[in-house]
Amino acid sequence: MELLKLFVTFFKIGIMTFGGGIAMLPLLQRYVVEKNHWATDEELMDYFAIGQCTPGIIAVNTATFIGYKKKGVIGGIVTTLGVITPSIIIIILIAALLENFSDNEIVRHAFAGIRVAVCALIFSAIMKLIRNNFKKTDEYRLHVAVQIILAVAGFTVVAVLGQSPVWVVIGASIAGLLLGKRGEGK
Repeated sequence: MELLKLFVTFFKIGIMTFGGGIAMLPLLQRYVVEKNHWATDEELMDYFAIGQCTPGIIAVNTATFIGYKKKGVIGGIVTTLGVITPSIIIIILIAALLENFSDNEIVRHAFAGIRVAVCALIFSAIMKLIRNNFKKTDEYRLHVAVQIILAVAGFTVVAVLGQSPVWVVIGASIAGLLLGKRGEGK
């Protein structure tokens, strides 16, 4: 029964995720953390970060990690199938119909509106996660502040300087190791 719940939950996430893997963050936060308590906010961020760093689609990678945590290999398979099934169905339908409507101005405007809504959902989820993290101890808040600084630096390196995200991942890993070692010394 829990496998069916995993499939249905990730099917819902898959069908409501417009705009790529990052757009699923608010849905993951709602369904995985708040509603089903399958992971904490911190675990979800770890799964999402790993999902971004590993080859493949972020949504699939993250779903697989969560499913694996809950029910092992079979859970990973079930959540992966749950999150990709809506996309497969939608792609088949769109491929069949898009040729007739691709030049329709209403359709283009609808997709433009969906992109704006996705940005708002992502921003809302990020703000919620930040608020939850700042309710902790002063030392933890300092740790989160360093993470925010690293995130802004990483964004700058990729978006402004045009460098490969690989360098950001490597640099953030090194910074995390150094900060972890510093924290162990206290």
